[in-house]
Amino acid sequence: MTHASYEDDPAERALLRRMASGDREALAALYRPYRRRLGRFLSRMTRRADVADEVINDCFWIVWQKAGSFRGDSRVSTWIMGIAYRCALKALRQHGEDDAIDSADWLERHDPAVDPQADHELRDWLAKAMRRLPTEQRVVLELAYGNGHSLEEIAAIMQCPLGTVKARMFHARVKLRNLLPDLAASHAPRSAGESS
Repeated sequence: MTHASYEDDPAERALLRRMASGDREALAALYRPYRRRLGRFLSRMTRRADVADEVINDCFWIVWQKAGSFRGDSRVSTWIMGIAYRCALKALRQHGEDDAIDSADWLERHDPAVDPQADHELRDWLAKAMRRLPTEQRVVLELAYGNGHSLEEIAAIMQCPLGTVKARMFHARVKLRNLLPDLAASHAPRSAGESS
C-alpha cells in the first residue's frame, strides 16, 4: 500500500522537526491548539477529567519522543489523534470507565469556545444520546464531525479497516436517529391536563 504525501499542514510539520531537535517551544506551540481538540475527542471516550488530562499528557510525551520518526504518511493531526486514541484505550483499561465527571463540565472548563448561554437542552440531549452509543461508535462520530477527519483517516487513527469505520458510522447514526426523538419526548413539557 502506498501512502500519499500530505503537505497540507506545513506549520505543524515544521514544529515536529523543531521538536525532534529538542525545541521545547515547538512542543508548547503544538500542544496549545491540540489540548482543546484532544479534550473534546477524549470526552467521547471517558467522562473522567483526570483520565482525559492524563491521556493528553501521555499523548504529548509520545509526540515529543517520536517527533523525529514522523514519516509523513498522514496529516500530523491524524498521527496525533491516533496516538491519543491508543493512549486513551490504555488508560481506560487501567482506570475503568467510572463516570466521575461529566464531559460537558470538562469541556466548559477547558474550552473557551463553549458558550455558557448556548442551547443547553440540545447539548444535553445530544450528550445523553452519545453516551448510549458504544465507545467505538462515539469515537468515529467525534473524529468525523468534531474533528473533521475523513473515513480513511479515522481508519488510520483507530487502526482498523475502512469497512469497519463505515459500519460503526452507519450504526451510530441509526442509533442516534432512534434515541434523539425518545429523549426529546421524555423531556417535553407536560400540558396542564396531564398528571405528574
